[in-house]
Amino acid sequence: MKKSIYFLFILINSTVFGQGFLHTDGQKIVDAQGNNVLLRGLGLGGWMVQEGYMLQTASFAGPQHVIKQKITELIGEENTEAFYEAYMANGITKRDIDSLKAWGFNSVRLPMHYNLYTPPIEEEKNGEITWLEKGFAMTDDLLEWCAENEMYLILDLHAAPGGQGHDANISDYDATKPSLWESEANKQKMIAFWEKMAERYKDHPWMGGYDIVNEPNWNFEGENPNGCDEKNNAPLRQLMVDITTAIRKIDTNHIIYIEGNCWGNNYNGIFPLWDDNMVISFHKYWNFNTTESIQQVLDYREKYNAPIWLGESGENSNVWFKDALTLMESHNIGWAFWPMKKVDNIAGVTSVTKTPEYETLLDYWQNGGEKPTIAFAQKTLMQLAENYKMENVTVKPDVVDAMFRQVQTFETKAYKRHSIPGLIYATDYDMGTQNYAYSDVDYINYRVSTGEQGAWNKGRKMRNDGVDIQSCSDSKNNGYEVFDIQDGEWLLFTVSIEKSGTYAMDVRYSSMEGTGKLHLKIDGSTTSKSVVLPATEGATSYKTATLSGIDLKEGTHKIKVAFEKGGFNLNYLEFKMQ
Repeated sequence: MKKSIYFLFILINSTVFGQGFLHTDGQKIVDAQGNNVLLRGLGLGGWMVQEGYMLQTASFAGPQHVIKQKITELIGEENTEAFYEAYMANGITKRDIDSLKAWGFNSVRLPMHYNLYTPPIEEEKNGEITWLEKGFAMTDDLLEWCAENEMYLILDLHAAPGGQGHDANISDYDATKPSLWESEANKQKMIAFWEKMAERYKDHPWMGGYDIVNEPNWNFEGENPNGCDEKNNAPLRQLMVDITTAIRKIDTNHIIYIEGNCWGNNYNGIFPLWDDNMVISFHKYWNFNTTESIQQVLDYREKYNAPIWLGESGENSNVWFKDALTLMESHNIGWAFWPMKKVDNIAGVTSVTKTPEYETLLDYWQNGGEKPTIAFAQKTLMQLAENYKMENVTVKPDVVDAMFRQVQTFETKAYKRHSIPGLIYATDYDMGTQNYAYSDVDYINYRVSTGEQGAWNKGRKMRNDGVDIQSCSDSKNNGYEVFDIQDGEWLLFTVSIEKSGTYAMDVRYSSMEGTGKLHLKIDGSTTSKSVVLPATEGATSYKTATLSGIDLKEGTHKIKVAFEKGGFNLNYLEFKMQ
């Protein structure tokens, strides 16, 4: 009743004040007044549909049903259900959506698992279709939070009945049961699902539309199991047409987003379009950020006079994020990056803390050994669910900065306030892109374009730039240090010098490869002498070397730490007045 009254209020408010619906206008997505809307969104991956890599279980449990089975074997069905209740309750809350709004996002893509809305066909009787309130209640809450923040919500059927692809991690496909494509009952359930969604949300102005099937990857006629060599894609087209027909009998207001085969990008046989309020979605990962890399979808936009939308992307370095989003926005292409939360993550806007106890569970699942007690496993998993709360995750300001500010400028920005005299940790270098805030030999992953697995932060700790960061064991530290330093690399720091004068700088480092060497450059012009860093007794044995005679002027300045000779680990720099 509360939700019904709320949605009625939204409808009346939108009618009176002219909010209207997001819709297409030729090659653009526009609001009710015809203004171009560039969607800047984030996908809530892992909330309704778990994927093993997000929980660090991918090597032994990728799809959600396997993850759930592993948990059930440890703590039993009742405790497992309690864990999932806590996990979903904490995974996305109003605070999450408020945060996304504050960071600059204007839309949210919700990856849905059908089994939160309707049971599997194996549990239905006499071919009927029944409904579960859980998924609808979660969606209602999310839509309410989005509306309060004036953000669009785009529904994405991520796990369709039976599973829409051989890549089981994405759709929770269980090969022992009929897939979406092998079962008429699954297809009818999927059509009924979208009819139900259309009926429920047809009048809501902050509903941004329906992404009717995520990343189908299935071979209908071709040899490639993920549908990348399909020439016709007739079953996919027919199902999307049938779903569109069902939706339009109820809802003529909202955009329908479509995806091709082969994880969303094989559109052979899909065209021509069959609806005049439709967006062509594509997904983009690990390839070059050039106009040539998106030329095909640009051609689709022109030929079929319909908008295109980057419905999913991410899982790369900040440099790739900046370049990809600069490319998208220069072509007026909206986007939704991926995902919101992962365990021990650098390549996202937040990271969920991995406890030592959870590491114990992962080790048991991976390697066997002594089985953890029910009490231990249950407590550990409930703590994991607690760690998913927005107030408990670690926000990644460098990722947010790359997605928004860095798209507009090459100017660097202080990661933390640095005062001189004072201590500056090496990992607290400026926010900005490669060759502006830092220079590193490896800073991006182009593996789809090059065939080679690219690296960026080799330690996968703290930040998502090319700078390599690992845990630090020195007696004084911020938890991390820069390592794998190569000749010619550098870091830039914005500093506030409190008093003009001559300073000495202590360099705290460790080394096992030989003698390192660095110098400073102030504001791109004045260069200091060099300081030699003799080898220590190993990577965990730290020494201090001092560079004297550094003349600094009061005010805000940019100090570049240039590594003439690498091979050492850098913990911090400490400036003292001489």
